Parts: sequence; C-alpha cells; structure tokens
Amino acid sequence: MRLGLVRQRYTPFGGAERFVERAIDALIERGVQVRVYTRKWPPARKGGIEPVICNPFYVGSLWRDASFAGAVREALARDRPDLVQSHERIEGCDIFRAGDGVHRVWLEERVLAGGRAERARIAANPYHRYIQDAEARMFASASLKAVICISNMVRDDVRRHFALPEDRLHVIYNAVDPREFSPAVREHRAAKRAALGLADGDVAFLLVGSGYARKGVATAIRALARLPSEARLVVVGRDKSPARYLRLAEREGVAARVVFAGPQQDVRAFLGAADAFVLPTLYDPLSNAVLEALACGLPVVTGRRCGAGELVVAHGAGWTCDALDDAAFAERMRLLLDPAERSRRAAAAVAAVATLTPENMTRRLLDLYGALLGRPGLAGL
Repeated sequence: MRLGLVRQRYTPFGGAERFVERAIDALIERGVQVRVYTRKWPPARKGGIEPVICNPFYVGSLWRDASFAGAVREALARDRPDLVQSHERIEGCDIFRAGDGVHRVWLEERVLAGGRAERARIAANPYHRYIQDAEARMFASASLKAVICISNMVRDDVRRHFALPEDRLHVIYNAVDPREFSPAVREHRAAKRAALGLADGDVAFLLVGSGYARKGVATAIRALARLPSEARLVVVGRDKSPARYLRLAEREGVAARVVFAGPQQDVRAFLGAADAFVLPTLYDPLSNAVLEALACGLPVVTGRRCGAGELVVAHGAGWTCDALDDAAFAERMRLLLDPAERSRRAAAAVAAVATLTPENMTRRLLDLYGALLGRPGLAGL
C-alpha cells in the first residue's frame, strides 16, 4: 500500500501532524510506503517517508494556497498513491481531514463576535471566498471517499452545509498520550506556582492558546474580574498585540491577578500548577489544549463552539458557555473555587479522555484505510 499525505506546512509536532505522526510510524512498520506532499520537509524528521516538495512561487495567502493545490494535483497526476489523505482543502483527494472545521462556520462566529465591521472585513478579503469555494469543490468531488471529522461538532457542521452521505463522515478524535499528559504533571507543582507568583490559597485558571481574540482571552479576563481575589488567570500563548490584553486587565482592575506567560514549548509544568482550565474560544474544531488539560485532571470551562466541549459535558468534567458571555464563564468558574467541586470534576476529566490513546487513534485510522482499500485486516498486520 502507498499512502499520500498532503500538508502544505508540515511540522512534525503541529496539531494536524501530531494526529497522524504515530499512524505514519505504524504504517511504515507494516510495510506501507508513506509519501508527504508539502512545501518544505523538516530535515530532522526520521526516515521512512518520501517527501514530495510542491513549492511554487507565491505572493499572499490566496496565491499561496492556490499554487500549492495546483502543484499537488500535478504531482498526483504523475504518480498517484493508493490513497491520498489531504489536510488542505484540495479537490481530488480520497480522504479529507477536517482539522480546521468548516470555514463558513468559522466566519459566522467571527461575524457574531465582531458585528458589521467584521462582516465588512471578511467581505473585502478575497481569500475567504477562495477558501469557501475550494471547500465546496472538494466536498463535491467524486473522488472523496471519506472525511475525518475531529469532533462530532465538525461532523454536524459538515453534514449541515454539504450534501455528503453519513457513511463518509468518520469522527476520529486527536490522541492525547497519557505518558506525557496525566495528573503526574503536578510533581513540581509547588515550585512552578511559586515562580508564577501564586500563593497557596490562590485558584489558578489556565488558558493555553495563541491568537488571543479567537481563544477568548478578553472574555476570560472579564470573567476573572467578577470573581473573588483568590481567583487567578495564567495565559500561555502568542498574540500579535499582547499589550492590548494587558491594558484590558488594567481597566478591569485585575492586572495583578493575570500572568501572561507567553508562548511555551512545553506546557506541562503550567498544567501541573493550575487548578482548572478555561478557554472561551470562538471556534475550535477540537482543541488539543483542552484534551491535554482533561488528561492532567483539570476541570474545564470552554466555549460552546469548541469540539472538545462535547467530551467535557458528556463526562461531567466541566461546562460550555457562549464564548462572549463573561458572566456565564464567571458563574462556572466560581463553582470551581470550591475544592470539593474541583476534585469531583477532576476525576471526570481524566475519564473523559481515557480512551483517546495514540494506540486507539492509530487503530481507527488503519481501520479506515483498510476499509477504503478493501483490506479490513490492515490494522492487525
């Protein structure tokens, strides 16, 4: 079997790539030839994969995506693998992984948050029209055999906006490795809390996410302002305008209770130092950050349009709220100031992701590949 994976910017530990990294290794072990179509291949990635560089010249995001799509189609026309799984909106693939959800839905959420001004900005940007058209062509393509939906929310969004048979939509959550993310991250909790300026009686809410507007940092700050002084907020992630949120914290009178830790390569120490996790994200098809927080035993309060929220609610590990409703977030966060409530939700959090192991994810992927190729025993080889 020859498998082709399409990812314009491939980084071995990116969100999309982590999803298939272990499956790639399992496929190689089973004698499957894996080919990756990308603009640039990281030299540090171990062998066993054949990179196909598709890197035509471009200026701007629209030209970037369109030129890459054309280069991939040309490469596939010359020598097509048995199965082609794309992480980009490119027609002609066999499998599409909807890791970014449905673009139209994301734009709808942006308009709800930003109003007429945001609607005008979206309408003036031709890139959004290109992405929506590319998405429509891809889902209408006769070659599309399966869609990997990374949450039930994404599956429902795809089903609502595109006429695809139910049997083509496969929900496969991202994996979270219990060897990396578990309550054991609390081992150095005291030292990390001291470094963050947290006192013994403080209740630390952790938010991990880059792009503060999308991840709801403003909502989290406003919610914090409604809570007693022992509630603290630690923000880990990158933003183009972090000073804007520092000013917001100052206006809300909570600047001394918010820690902006910036981007971090390894967030496990922060997860160990935290008491709960908050993510008022506007639109997040799944959120690896939420999965990792749950695995570490943190209760979660997140936005209703976060795919991981369905696991949070189903297992009683926390709540979902309207991403713009800081009063609703504050109400749920206030409940987590109670140690007994946190303890009960923490046990549910670990259970919520107990089955999302890398081994189970790999098996689900291999079962799907085998079914599409008429080789149902592929996962057991």
